Parts: sequence; C-alpha cells; structure tokens
Amino acid sequence: MNSPKAPPATLATPEEAEQQFYEALQHGELERLMAVWGDDDEISCVHPGGHRMVGAAAIRASFETIFAHGVIDVHPEKISRLQTMFSAVHSVLERVQMPLELGTQSNWVIATNVYLKTPLGWRIVAHHASPGSALEAQEMVESSTVLH
Repeated sequence: MNSPKAPPATLATPEEAEQQFYEALQHGELERLMAVWGDDDEISCVHPGGHRMVGAAAIRASFETIFAHGVIDVHPEKISRLQTMFSAVHSVLERVQMPLELGTQSNWVIATNVYLKTPLGWRIVAHHASPGSALEAQEMVESSTVLH
C-alpha cells in the first residue's frame, strides 16, 4: 500500500521557489520540480521554440520527456524582479550548457517566471522561455535592472 504523498515544502520567497526550480532542472528531479508549481488548472509552460502547455499533467509530461534525455545544465545569470504582496515576475537570462564533441557550448535563453503567493508559500504559475542570442544576452547583462 502506498503511503500518502508528503505535502510540498513551504517556499518563503519567490527567490526560494526559483532556486528550487533551477536546482531541480540541473539534477533532473521531476518530483522536486513539480512541487514548485502551483496547483491551479491554468498553470502554463512554454519551452524554447515549443508550444504552450497548460496544466500540471502536460507540464509534467514535457519535463519527463526532457529528463529522459538527461538533466538540463541551466544557470540563471541575470534576473530582473518585479514583486507585489502576492505575485512576482522574474525576467531571467539563462545560460544553458550543451556538451559537444569539442567541448561545452553555452546557449542563451530568455525566460519569464511568474510566481503567486499561496497558502503553501510561493509557487510558479507560468514559465515562458524563448531562445536568445549572445547579442541579446550581452544587452540584457548591460541593461538596467529596472523593468519598464
């Protein structure tokens, strides 16, 4: 007989939720990754060049497929934050390391992560990632951290 699933850890800040999100990607930990997501039916995720997935089942299935090919060596390099009492929006420059025959190559992704404060703490409700270029990455690093 299966024991009941333990409730997810309380994430006290959007930054804590984001840290868990990226660590779970880096280690291929599907359960830990899904524990960061909100439980609303309308949570959504868009992978670079992909289509919009809505709901936990679709998001879980997409990450199961990704993790079947290995972990994602992704590192948030630059984060611009906008936060209110119950929501936060993070614009993130992600550096994704890709192993190649001749060494490792860095690719850049521009992502937007949206968090809501819930009774269980902060949870991600939307992750939208788009391919970025080295030029865009440089411009983002050099730009102000103020959102317009």
